Amino acid sequence: MESVSLKSDAAQDVLHLAVQRMTDLGAEFADARSQTVRVLGASTVNGDLRQLIQKSTGGVCLRAWSGGRWGYGTATSFDRESVMRAAEEAAANAKGDGIPGLELEPSVARGDHRAKVRIHPDSVDIDEKVAAALDLDRAQAVDDRIINRAGAYSEEIKTNTLVNSAGSDLTWEEVRTICRAMSIAADGQRMEQYYDGPDSTLGFEVVKDADLEAIGRTAANEAIVTLSADRPPSGAMTVISDPMVSGLLAHEAMGHASEGDEITKRRSFLTDAVGRRVASDIVTMYDDGTVPGAHGSIQFDDEGTPASRVAIIDHGEYKGYMHSLETASRLGATPTGNGRAENSGKRVWVRMTNTFFGPGEWDKDELIADTKEGILCDKMLNGMEDPVGGCFEAKCLRGYLVRNGEIVKPVQSFTLTGKSIDILSSVDALSKEVVLDGGMCGKGIEDWVRVSTGGPYMRARMIVGGGQ
Repeated sequence: MESVSLKSDAAQDVLHLAVQRMTDLGAEFADARSQTVRVLGASTVNGDLRQLIQKSTGGVCLRAWSGGRWGYGTATSFDRESVMRAAEEAAANAKGDGIPGLELEPSVARGDHRAKVRIHPDSVDIDEKVAAALDLDRAQAVDDRIINRAGAYSEEIKTNTLVNSAGSDLTWEEVRTICRAMSIAADGQRMEQYYDGPDSTLGFEVVKDADLEAIGRTAANEAIVTLSADRPPSGAMTVISDPMVSGLLAHEAMGHASEGDEITKRRSFLTDAVGRRVASDIVTMYDDGTVPGAHGSIQFDDEGTPASRVAIIDHGEYKGYMHSLETASRLGATPTGNGRAENSGKRVWVRMTNTFFGPGEWDKDELIADTKEGILCDKMLNGMEDPVGGCFEAKCLRGYLVRNGEIVKPVQSFTLTGKSIDILSSVDALSKEVVLDGGMCGKGIEDWVRVSTGGPYMRARMIVGGGQ
């Protein structure tokens, strides 16, 4: 694809004028960020195209910092009058109660940063994208017990331009591509589901490099296997979490509680925890926005800070927090590139990117063979954070009973609960393999951003519920 500038000179000039206007009105620091988001999604059900969506949205977010307080203004139009009016609104909103004396340390970044993809989605016909969803769907037609097949292809292309009063003047592009196969199986008494498929900050090569037929067959065959699953046991027991469930533990149990704004508000059980032991010696955990191709990777956060790798746990010791410009200032730390917003109409919060546990020294099969009795997780459905109380809850799609080092039989969906530090302190084995899986994360019930979670196969003690 021909390399062209992502910038519009006219739009860039308006952002510079808006920043100048905010500083003229008394802002100690100001930034202006324009954003356009283009989305395409194709979904199929039982071999028929059910939905084809194409939409484009955009806007401008203006921020003014004064006396330790942010003021926001937004514009849904890119014309000069609307943007300047929003800049004046931001400067006015920054006046009020704050913490005087807090100085921000923004990065100064410049340039035109295109997404690093091999096949840009813009270079691929829509028909080929619809065909990918249909291929995932049709590949699931392996058995009469598959009563519902679904295939999905989606892409998101986001272009951000940011100017600030510290001298930043940059534009960057984010591209995300997702394929999913989803099967529902039934045998007259029960219905079970399974899903599979890749997600990435890569382009259409995600589709080209995938075996769509194998992905579809896997979703269907595993849904059928789950029809014969027994109810799981209940109680405290040894659990081997797969990378998806390990990632959910990283994200929900420790990630949200490590967001700097939770610390400044003293709403996290990890407030003042730096230097404490919170896990066994073999546990290491990161939030890393720089992982190549991972769904949560970013070049810059929405404040223009470059993405970075943040060590949250290092061999069992709690190391620190993720930060925006504001929380770094309040806590005397360095911004980490975690200031993110759902879109140009929402405010910036401290948000995760790719959150995961580091690898161990075990092969997966060796870890299972070393387990006398327990349950092996297979995919997660959802989870819930408790940054105040430090508890963890997750629902697993299914699992397998392990006895005397062997997988015995599949079990139905179950929940995992426990105190986060107790679970992590009980970890005694981690696999060498680490896998990341993409998804969405909300701050409370809104402000969604794209992230990924992951880790190795992890053996620990947890409470299993929902079974016998």
